Amino acid sequence: MTALLLLALTAAADPASGLAVGQKPGPYSFLVASGPDRGKPTCYICEQGDKPTAVVFARTLSPSIGKLLAALDGVMIAKSDSGFKAWMTVLADTADLDGLAKWTQAQGLKSVAVGGFEDADGPPAYKIAKDADVTVILFVKKKVVANYSFRTGELTEAKIAAIAKEVPAAVK
Repeated sequence: MTALLLLALTAAADPASGLAVGQKPGPYSFLVASGPDRGKPTCYICEQGDKPTAVVFARTLSPSIGKLLAALDGVMIAKSDSGFKAWMTVLADTADLDGLAKWTQAQGLKSVAVGGFEDADGPPAYKIAKDADVTVILFVKKKVVANYSFRTGELTEAKIAAIAKEVPAAVK
């Protein structure tokens, strides 16, 4: 069932973007805009180790991304004993930390960190497709278990719900 869901999301959400299932994430630092690490270059990949992780790369901010992050925020709270962590890295030439912090507050996010990576192409090892507006990569034990990519406007309520259902199942 999970494989069918992933296949359906991937087929509907071409462009291929990010790391392939089974690959290991590489470290990257980004400037955190929210929470206690605000303004600091941080490598959450480094800190997570084997713990389950969801990384959202985004080029623009939208209500649908806010809904996705709110769903991940809920998983972080519900699965806090697992060490699950989720964050969003906005890809831009210059990180607008104040704007990101305001946007994060407006979304009501409590646990999901938001920050900026000051290169619109993203961390090179992650191979984010240039036409992907949103890429979501889920890692468990330092390996990619799911990867979703969406062009502008393709991140729908149904796709957010499918991702939100997939994440807790992978986190256990």
